[in-house]
Amino acid sequence: MKSTSLLSVIFFVLLLAAPVRAQQDFSTVEIETIPVADGIFMLTGSGGNIGLSVGEDGAFLIDDQHAPLSEKILAAVAEQSDTPVDFVVNTHWHGDHTGGNENVGAIGAVIVAHENVRERMSTKQSIEAFGMEVPPSPAGALPVITFDDGVTIHRNGEEIRIIHVAPAHTDGDAVIHFVGADVIHAGDTYSNGFYPFIDVGTGGRFDGMITATDAILEMAGENTKIIPGHGPLSDRAQLLAYRDMLVAVREQITAMLDEGMDRDAVIAATPTSEFDAAWGGGFLEPDVWVGIAY
Repeated sequence: MKSTSLLSVIFFVLLLAAPVRAQQDFSTVEIETIPVADGIFMLTGSGGNIGLSVGEDGAFLIDDQHAPLSEKILAAVAEQSDTPVDFVVNTHWHGDHTGGNENVGAIGAVIVAHENVRERMSTKQSIEAFGMEVPPSPAGALPVITFDDGVTIHRNGEEIRIIHVAPAHTDGDAVIHFVGADVIHAGDTYSNGFYPFIDVGTGGRFDGMITATDAILEMAGENTKIIPGHGPLSDRAQLLAYRDMLVAVREQITAMLDEGMDRDAVIAATPTSEFDAAWGGGFLEPDVWVGIAY
């Protein structure tokens, strides 16, 4: 494995492993608040992008990054809302999206997620791609409301549809649609500007990533704002380019599999070369991502 690929793997392990996260220095992380629509914001810091809805009913969060950032995140929320966070929706179970659950729950927020998120957070998990284990989350971090196919929450004048998609990034992925504001939070089914991680060990599926993207595209119009799990604020056109990339890579790797090529041969054949300039600059180097896709 190339040294740059090894570094990208180490970086991703830092994002997900709870024992290692405690060793990270979050003191220099700044939370940026990006307006998306009237009363809706995207918060960035370290970890998955946070969605925020504010209004007369309270502050509604989507994901909450890492526990050491909770104070900064809540301070950023307080700049937009006079009322505290009352709901947190987790898009999936990974720690860079759920690490602040216990802290936000302690101030009274109700944590909502797909039933598989609670199940995985309740028990030790293995992320096979990186040979790592993640211990169970504390009881106070677990979702207290779970759903199967989906649930709708009415807050701040919004119809907020929370939709479970077929296994994609994990088996507990949720996409959140603010119907009135025309905003979608895609969670980690969509990484804008780089190759996405597919956590096969906890139910993720390459085909499911495409299916989830198709579902979001059906919801999205020309003016829809899309908050990706990682990367800058996006729109339907960029999501369509992402979907087309996934389909093309699937076709190329499938053809190589049909020819009997093994994992090393597929990686050496660089099936993503035409996309690497646009999508290969994230935490997964192209050869690492091809190996996961394989």
